[in-house]
Amino acid sequence: MAYFGAMETPAALPRDIWERTPPEAQAYIGALETRVTALVAMVQALQEQLRQTSRNSSRPPSSDPPLPQHPHRPRGQRRRGGQPGHPGSTRTLIPVEEVDEVVVIKPAQCTHCQAPLSGDDPQPWRHQVIELPPSKPVVTEYQWHQLACPACGETTRAPWPAGVPSRTYGPRVQATVALCTGAYRLSKRTTQQVMAEVFGVPMRVGTISLLEQATTAVVAAPVEEARTYVHEQAVAHLDETSWCQGGKRAWLWVAVTSLVTVFLVRMSRGGQVARELLGAQFSGILVTDRYSAYNGYPVRWRQLCWAHLLRDFEAMRGRGGRSEEIGDALLAQAHQMFAWWHLVREGTLKRSTFRSYMSPLRREVERLLEAGSRCGVPKTAGTCRDILKRRQALWTFVQVEGVEPTNNTAERSIRPGVLWRKGSFGTQSAEGSRFVESMMTVVATLKQQQRSVLEYLTAACEAALRGEAAPSLLPASAQTSQAAA
Repeated sequence: MAYFGAMETPAALPRDIWERTPPEAQAYIGALETRVTALVAMVQALQEQLRQTSRNSSRPPSSDPPLPQHPHRPRGQRRRGGQPGHPGSTRTLIPVEEVDEVVVIKPAQCTHCQAPLSGDDPQPWRHQVIELPPSKPVVTEYQWHQLACPACGETTRAPWPAGVPSRTYGPRVQATVALCTGAYRLSKRTTQQVMAEVFGVPMRVGTISLLEQATTAVVAAPVEEARTYVHEQAVAHLDETSWCQGGKRAWLWVAVTSLVTVFLVRMSRGGQVARELLGAQFSGILVTDRYSAYNGYPVRWRQLCWAHLLRDFEAMRGRGGRSEEIGDALLAQAHQMFAWWHLVREGTLKRSTFRSYMSPLRREVERLLEAGSRCGVPKTAGTCRDILKRRQALWTFVQVEGVEPTNNTAERSIRPGVLWRKGSFGTQSAEGSRFVESMMTVVATLKQQQRSVLEYLTAACEAALRGEAAPSLLPASAQTSQAAA
């Protein structure tokens, strides 16, 4: 109810009654109406907040309320587990020449007539048992002698052998500690217990922190090389999530390319961190959500995440009225687009055909967004206008091969960081954050390339002891091309 300008008559009261109302009462009614309008707006905002789930907002799935119980259905006739005719899944046996021990089991006599048996079965049934050997650390003692010269009396100590640690623990111990805390996200005390109980290596909690810092220094050069490699890629997915450093708000950032993934922990969520990740000369396609930190990049070089758009359309549908109609229509178009896209990825729909299908769909989506910008529901109208500002970035994946319509790649890559934050509440210092971003870079990148994290970290620690460079995180093809350049 709009009222209260210069003695404007409220719609709820006839004019003659309003004119007979004392000015003090009119002012009081106007104040009440102002409060009622504010309270209605607050209630509407709370109702929309209560309706938010991971399907219509950026909230994580773990914050969703419990699912309602589905109606009880009568139990079917099928038994649990694999059904008849279903192909089984069994562990592949290790080749005989690679096993450590072969135990031959032969029957001594016939079970029918008890006659003695001899010979070999040309195709014996094979059964393999995998067991871990008892873990006992290898302790090497170095007795460092210094001897006096019988001629001049000068004392000489032998030179320290190359590759021998000056600390108590060797490179594989250091790599295992970094793997436990940096890849498996174990706490320092849990890592201490694992090292003692599983590997028989006693260790103080403070030593674990020192080994983490040493590992950060060991992989610093390869991590920096990987960050530089990102600057030159044709497509990069970026995302960020909240972090905590020393009790202060920080942010964990990720940039994902086809073969390398890098992380940064910074105290800012601003665009300068995105530019640090991508470099000043980045000219590839940037796949992100609509967060403003990425607005400095040209729209023609961007792809907006359609998974986020689906959540926006779900939110529109939940507001009722005209907003619901537009949200329903946009969701229908988006689901059709994804159905075609999945066929393209499977190779059953040609990209040229997909492009021809997408032309009318693009026009309809943009028409619906234009209608939504004028629908009269403020949040829906604002969302539609914001999307339309970047409408060109909705369709980059249609024209450019190698570009995905969603940013799920980055969201999956940053999920371990979210779990790390929830388990440890972030880091206590900048040194701890450097360890986090370095180890997450190493683990994610090696996983992409199907390389062993433990073997890489061990090799890197051994190289540092010899005064050599750590192995590169880049794939062999990229190392060759960079060396040629």
